[in-house]
Order: sequence, then structure tokens, then C-alpha cells
Amino acid sequence: MRSNVLAGSPVLRFAPSPNGLLHLGHAYSAFCNERVAADLNGRLLLRIEDLDRTRCKPRYQAAIEEDLAWLGLRFETPARRQSEHAGDYAAALDGLAAREFVYACFCSRAEVARTSQGRDPDGAPLYSGSCRAISAREAAARLARGEKRTLRLDMRRAIECAPSRLFWSEFGEGSTSVEQTAEPARWGDVILSGRDLAASYHLAVTVDDALQGVTDVVRGRDLLAATSVHRLLQALLDLPAPRYRHHRLVLDPDGAKLSKRRQSPSLAKLRACGVSPAAIRAALGFGGGDSGGLAVALS
Repeated sequence: MRSNVLAGSPVLRFAPSPNGLLHLGHAYSAFCNERVAADLNGRLLLRIEDLDRTRCKPRYQAAIEEDLAWLGLRFETPARRQSEHAGDYAAALDGLAAREFVYACFCSRAEVARTSQGRDPDGAPLYSGSCRAISAREAAARLARGEKRTLRLDMRRAIECAPSRLFWSEFGEGSTSVEQTAEPARWGDVILSGRDLAASYHLAVTVDDALQGVTDVVRGRDLLAATSVHRLLQALLDLPAPRYRHHRLVLDPDGAKLSKRRQSPSLAKLRACGVSPAAIRAALGFGGGDSGGLAVALS
């Protein structure tokens, strides 16, 4: 396995999904990336994670670009769009399949939930592994009949073949790192490719970070546990491991994480209410000045 720290100029990336409008949580993460890139004298990339073509829309990508420009954030161009790189994910899947780390799963979400005996770190039902024993011949026959399948990682075999000490350098929001032990087994046999997706989030971000030369991943603390899966995939695919910086989450007055699903106030709405980029920076701790306009807009 390669070194845990990449050589060369630092490279960071902000990677939103165009499945809704950006909110203050996205702004905080983008500002964190900007600050770390400046501190490290590094490059800052934009990646559009648009593999889910059902939910991701061109109008949301346009809104992302407008919001980031309004906030004063500058990224290298052009942005990488995941939807244009299915071949990269297929190559990674082929490499994993050649070593028998991947198997076809024909279970529906309802079947997975019914047979699950636990939950993964995100709270989703853990897969029981019932399709792991299906032969290649049977899988091919079921595909020929038109059955849809996902591709899953054989977690037990993957861990057996991975380095015995799997970890990453975690900085949080500080300047000193700690060695964080990876615990990928908590996720069970994760999906690597969906029924209608070229790659799952876990596989896509692992491949993208390597191909873009990302040295420092700055993202929300809600993805801290997922890093265990990403480190495992990096080891299996012989990819370098970035340094990780998982930052705090921006919460609403009720203490819940801001999200598109909860219809948290969007940056576009705040802009329409007369809130300035300077007020947003100040409110999120990235600059001095008055953030009172933001408080009024959120009230």
C-alpha cells in the first residue's frame, strides 16, 4: 500500500450534489475548504457529484455555481462531473471483481430491511449477505431474465485481504492530526454500484479523490464513519490516502442538521432577503463584520 500522505502540492475539493439548493451547511464546508487551501497554499477544486440522474438536475448545478460565485469562492475550472466518468468507476469495479471482492445482489430494499439484524453507522439496515453464495452462472441467468442487481463489496473477504492496520490521519478543525483507526466492518457488505447508478457514493468519491490528486479531504463530521469504507477501498485499489478534516455541522435552532430534505433556508433565499456574503461569512466564523442581517432573515 502506498504512503498515507500524498506528495506534491496540496489539493482540496468541494463536492456538492445538484439535487437541491445549497444552504448554510454547504457554505460552511466550502469556506472550510477555502481556508485550509489558503493555509496550505494549495489548489481548490470543484466536483459536481451528479451520479443520481433522477434527483440531480442541471438547474441545481447552475444554482450551485451562482451561489459559490456570490459567496466569493473561486475554484479551478472546469469542474469534474461524476456523470462524465462512468468508465473510471467501471475500471475500479473490474479490478475489485477480478480479486473476487464483488458479488451481485438481487435483494430489494424491503428484503434487506426484513432480513437485517442491525444498522450501519448511517442508521440503514445492515445487509445479511444472502446473495453472497449465488454462483456466477445463476447471477448471469437472473440478469438475462431482466432482474436488476446491485454490486456489493464482500466485506469479510476485503478485510481479510487488507492491511491489518488500517487508519487515517484526522485533523478535525485543528492543526494537529490523530491516528484514526478504520472500522469498515460496521458497514457490512456495502453497495458499490446501484441498480441504476454507475457507482455508489463510497466508490465514486474514492476513485475521484485519487484521480484528482486530492491530498486533503475537508467535509462534514457526518461522513467521519464513512471514511472507514473509503480507506478500505483505497487499500484494495492501491490508491493513496488523503489527510482528512471532518468539520462540525451547522445546526438549526432545534439542534438538527441543516439539510435539503428538511427544506433548510437556501443561500438563494437568504440572498433574496438581502443577506450579504459578508454577513454569511461573519455568522459562520470566517470573517469579521455584522451578521445581524442573517439572523433577521432566519427569524
